Formats: sequence, structure tokens, C-alpha cells
Amino acid sequence: MAKSQTCPAESTAKLIGGRWKIVILWYLFQDVKRFSELQRALIGVSQKVLTQQLRDMERDGIVTRTVYAQVPPKVEYSVTPLGLSLKPVVEAMHHWGLAHKSPTE
Repeated sequence: MAKSQTCPAESTAKLIGGRWKIVILWYLFQDVKRFSELQRALIGVSQKVLTQQLRDMERDGIVTRTVYAQVPPKVEYSVTPLGLSLKPVVEAMHHWGLAHKSPTE
């Protein structure tokens, strides 16, 4: 029996799939962000979902979380080199979305 093959794009989809990951990356490509900055930028995301998405992305090595030992605690998120390698993919999706935006959006 032949081993089933998957499309390499499936790996990418698993890595950045979900409602918020691509948008999070889009903002992190602009600059390092604190959690509260991301939460304000992502209208409609709950704290729980944003936390989970960031944890998933950190686990997958595309985002890094830096904690500064100060009071109050300061935590920043940034894109890793692996995450930065996704920039052309996210930008292509951005440009496609602009070109094919629904008139109702």
C-alpha cells in the first residue's frame, strides 16, 4: 500500500490556521507588541483566545515571548526568524484580500 502524501501547503495551513494567527503575524511584522496592544488591534478577540493563539505560535517557534522583570510585569511578543519567513505568505494573502475584497466589507 502506498504511503499517502500530503500537500506541503497543509503544513503551512496547520501552522497559521485559525481565526487570528495570520492577523497576529501581520501586526507583529510591523513591530514588537505588548499583549494589550495586540488585544486592542484585534477587535473581537477574547483574552483567552488571544492567549491561546500566542501560546500555540510560541510553541511552534514563530513567535517569541519576552518577559521583563519589573513591576508591573512587561511582556512583549515578536516574530522569530521562522515566523519572519512567513511574511511573504501573509503579504500575498493581504494583497489578494485587497484585490478581491467584497463590496459589503
